[in-house]
Order: sequence, then structure tokens, then C-alpha cells
Amino acid sequence: MTGSYQHTIDAKGRLFIPAKLREELGDVFYLAMGMDGCLAIYPETSWEGFMEKLEQLPTAQTRAMRTFFANTVKCELDSQGRILVPQKLRTYAKMEKEVIINGAQNRVEIWNAESWNEMEDLSAESLLSVMKALGL
Repeated sequence: MTGSYQHTIDAKGRLFIPAKLREELGDVFYLAMGMDGCLAIYPETSWEGFMEKLEQLPTAQTRAMRTFFANTVKCELDSQGRILVPQKLRTYAKMEKEVIINGAQNRVEIWNAESWNEMEDLSAESLLSVMKALGL
């Protein structure tokens, strides 16, 4: 999944998902806490693969994921292409109004706009450094 989109969360916690990403996410997907303070949306197929990997681990190792699972929600779009972002997840990601929605390989990330803008690095040097670190 690719692309970057700027949107707002309304007063009721509803967020419009861009049409291109809706097509890639499918009818059912999962909204969860993401890394670095964002939220992540996983299409059903990615979520199932993630769950299969976790099921291979002993329960003692997956215990640390309790908070993650307790705050993950299964989503379906409303008639206007929106999802409801629960208050706990909005608090986790510091989302009040302006958000950035980014494609991120096998998932979508939703960022507080200010946090994303502070972190985003569009320099050629940064891209080169990341690609080298990944062996690309």
C-alpha cells in the first residue's frame, strides 16, 4: 500500500479512508496500535498472517501483546467510507483533528499530522541511508 493523504477526524471520532486505500484494504480490516505512536490498519489477509505467526509462539511470549489485542478493533466502513476510531486509540496516537494516512507496505498507518511532519525526512541522503541499511 502506498500514498499519503491528509484528513481530519470529526468530533465523533470518525475518519474518512481514501478510496484508493479502501480498495486495497477490502471490506473488513483491523485497526490497532502501531509503532512509534501511530495507528495501523491491517487488511484481513495481513491480519490473518500475523495471527498465524503469533499462534506458533508459546502463550508466555504472547502475554505482552494483551494491551495490543484489547485495543484492536475489527472495522467495516460506513456508507460514507469512514471508520470509527475508538477514544483509547485516538489518545494513544495523540489524534485530535488533523491526521496523515500513509500506505506502509502491507498496512496503512494513521499519524497525528504534527508528529508525522516532525518525523518525515524527504532528503535524498536519508533515503539512501535507509536503502543501504536494508541491503537494497
